[in-house]
Amino acid sequence: MQSVLAYGRLLARALLGSSLRRSDRREYRLITAACGFGKDRGKGPGYGDDACFVAAHRLADVIGVADGVGGWWDYGVDPSQFSTTLMQTCERLVHEGLFAPSNPVGILVDSYKEMLQNKVPLLGSSTACLVILDREKHCLYTANLGDSGFLIVRDGRIIHRSDEQQHYFNTPFQLAIAPPEAQGSVLNDSPETAEGFTFNMEVGDIILTATDGLFDNMTDYMILQQLRRMKDSNYDSLKQTVKNIAEQAQQLAYDPNYMSPFAQRACDNGLNVQGGKPDDITVLLSVVTENKE
Repeated sequence: MQSVLAYGRLLARALLGSSLRRSDRREYRLITAACGFGKDRGKGPGYGDDACFVAAHRLADVIGVADGVGGWWDYGVDPSQFSTTLMQTCERLVHEGLFAPSNPVGILVDSYKEMLQNKVPLLGSSTACLVILDREKHCLYTANLGDSGFLIVRDGRIIHRSDEQQHYFNTPFQLAIAPPEAQGSVLNDSPETAEGFTFNMEVGDIILTATDGLFDNMTDYMILQQLRRMKDSNYDSLKQTVKNIAEQAQQLAYDPNYMSPFAQRACDNGLNVQGGKPDDITVLLSVVTENKE
């Protein structure tokens, strides 16, 4: 009789343990919608010198934004080629599984290394921000180089905001490939200097990732006001909300009477600036969901 009871207790523990393991293995995923506008509104839809990607892998969901440095136009170089190639390379590495979910900096390092090894160097420079949700660990891992960035919103309030990396006002950290004669005179930061961050996520958390064209023109309060109008966490609702955010940022960017966040920082640095800051604007809006499969 005792052996039967002991066996029953062992079986109950095994079933309970199995149930807990199944519960622990539930996966989180990101639903993401994107919207953006180029600085030159006459050119129609597009991201201008910005670039972005959204990639799904069995281990993680990965998103990224990059802002090509516009000054390269003065040298006959299209800045969008650098930022676009950087993001495309990051996306390919994710799809091929050549990454660790806990190491977004590693994706930047490997992507930049590939670009350096091209037989014909692609000249230019760019900021970059990568965000990875580990589906099983429910952790967010990020890497931010420069003045693009992200917000995490939970229960209607911002619980984390990435920090900008600036050499000095309006001169962000950036990855660069310069011609031999210009090396040393072009800012070029190592991808390893990207700021990393880890955060435990919950279902319903919102992640907003964007280039500086958004953050230079909209305050956190304005962004939260738009997010509070979001009716649902499905893709259609995300798509409409991210469109509203990008459109408001674009409108404010061309308002000469608006004291934008960029203008306020310029004044703090002794510059007499007012109005919005016309710029390329790229916004990715993501929500954490639980995989029901």
